[in-house]
Amino acid sequence: MFRCGIAYPRCKWIVPLLLLFAIIFDIIAIAATSGWVEDKDAKSDYASMWDHCRGRNDNWECKSLMENSWAQAVAALMIIGLLILIVAFIVSILAMCTVNVGLMIFTGGLLILVVILQIIALIIYPVKFNELIFEGDYFYTWAYGFGWGATILSLGCAILFCCLPQYEDELNDNAKIKYFYSSS
Repeated sequence: MFRCGIAYPRCKWIVPLLLLFAIIFDIIAIAATSGWVEDKDAKSDYASMWDHCRGRNDNWECKSLMENSWAQAVAALMIIGLLILIVAFIVSILAMCTVNVGLMIFTGGLLILVVILQIIALIIYPVKFNELIFEGDYFYTWAYGFGWGATILSLGCAILFCCLPQYEDELNDNAKIKYFYSSS
């Protein structure tokens, strides 16, 4: 005799934990001083969300990207997305502790908003940054990847928060257990 399906009571702490990881990934992406873009050998050119640096050896010349309106928009969208993500994390803890269906759907809506804002920012950045550079091969690296990681985690959690209200009884541990038997 065995029990099939998801252990829904575990979702009470797993889903907010995934949101915490998304917050950490977002903070890493936003706070990184390099790692959004690097040249092929990572020796003469690199950029973050905030600065673009060129040079050789110890002679680096850095220029703020915040002089460009597109970079300001990217920074604003990422920071607003992070702030909404933090609010969604707090609401998710309340929703999962009390198994409040309305709060779960509200959290899912907040997370969809975060995903939209961050996808826009993460698409604008490479499109506009590539207009600044004309030569060489460039790679979008680890910090940019953390931004996408946070966005993907947020999307997954949004889907879960929109689907979990259908399983309110399972989350409260009030559902009738269904067993599947095999006859041999």
